[in-house]
Amino acid sequence: MHKQLFALLALLFLMTACAPGNKYLGNPEAPYPPAHEPRVGDILHLPTGIYVDQQTLFDQASRVQAVFVGETHDNPASHRLQLDILRALVQRNPGKVTLAMEMFTPAQQPVLDLWVAGKLSEKEFLKKVGWFKNWRMNFALYRDLLTFCRDHKVPVLALNADKALEKKVGRMPFAKLSAEDQAQLPEMDLNDPYQRAMVKAVFSGHKMGKAVLDGFQRVQTLWDETMAQNLADYLRSVDKKHQVVVVAGGNHVRYGFGIPRRVFRRIPVSYLLIGSQELEIGPDKQDRLMNISKPDYPMPPYHFVTYTKYEDLPNPGVKLGIMLDEGDGGLVVKGVVPESVAEKAGIRKDDLLTRMDDIELREPFDLIYELNKLSVGAKITLTLNRDGKILTLPVEFSEAKPQHRKQ
Repeated sequence: MHKQLFALLALLFLMTACAPGNKYLGNPEAPYPPAHEPRVGDILHLPTGIYVDQQTLFDQASRVQAVFVGETHDNPASHRLQLDILRALVQRNPGKVTLAMEMFTPAQQPVLDLWVAGKLSEKEFLKKVGWFKNWRMNFALYRDLLTFCRDHKVPVLALNADKALEKKVGRMPFAKLSAEDQAQLPEMDLNDPYQRAMVKAVFSGHKMGKAVLDGFQRVQTLWDETMAQNLADYLRSVDKKHQVVVVAGGNHVRYGFGIPRRVFRRIPVSYLLIGSQELEIGPDKQDRLMNISKPDYPMPPYHFVTYTKYEDLPNPGVKLGIMLDEGDGGLVVKGVVPESVAEKAGIRKDDLLTRMDDIELREPFDLIYELNKLSVGAKITLTLNRDGKILTLPVEFSEAKPQHRKQ
């Protein structure tokens, strides 16, 4: 009788598991609904649906070797979370914490080392590391995080792929790369179904052909595998008490199929996924949201998610509203945005900018760096050469925020 009952139950189980259109019991991405709708400031442990405080989050992070923190690149709240976690781990595990960053490539590692050693000013660091060329996000978003590393001698590890290789991979299949380029590739897994679903979702609202989709899939895989390889190599070089805080865009961390799983394939270290979700998004930021139909995944996106506002930088710098190029002895104005601060100040196309106050302008970086330190209401004086005549123009950065594309 017992054998017959067992056989019947086994048959029913197999029939249920194999039935077409079988539905999950509950939501695999949030298997336990929380006690209340999330509010800004809440921290939720997604696998259990339990809200926790910040100290619990830090305690959990202190128990693993790799802490992956997915970010919204332009939300200061994301970077504040990263700094809070890094600071907590450094306090608990002094001398054995490293910050690993998507924003840099191994070619920039020597500059990062000089920065952490305190041998570079901020301006020298940004210039040498090519910040405004390679990452282009406002440095103010990352200043506190990187300054903390310098002040507390926390190593910063560069993770990402070489930019030149990235461009080639986007244009052609791996098999068509030169032998030299193929030698730079890490071990690649091109068949992750969850990553491919994510890439398709990102491009679902764009009328692009298969070649573009395949190109982005290759680049996304190159990014994830390269960052995983560099992180795994580093983890092998340190003892098991050493911890790494990994900061990268949410799509490299969320659901674990980007960097985390590819690291674990190489070296099975303990890890935690932490992310954030914006609950309050102002009307001025609606155009930053991607209108995509997200795939349903059979796992939570993070172990812990923090709920935030989509914030603005308190001081994002100011914009002139001009397009620039390097010239002989200064910066050539290639174009002026209509109704911009530059146009109101009298700057014209083909002017040669030579000084901002007492600062000599030799390359666009010199001007961009200084403007990023200013606030609305600031006043400067620009010295320029116009058809052989030296002019000085007073410039005031008013409340107006003109639309423009370049500095």
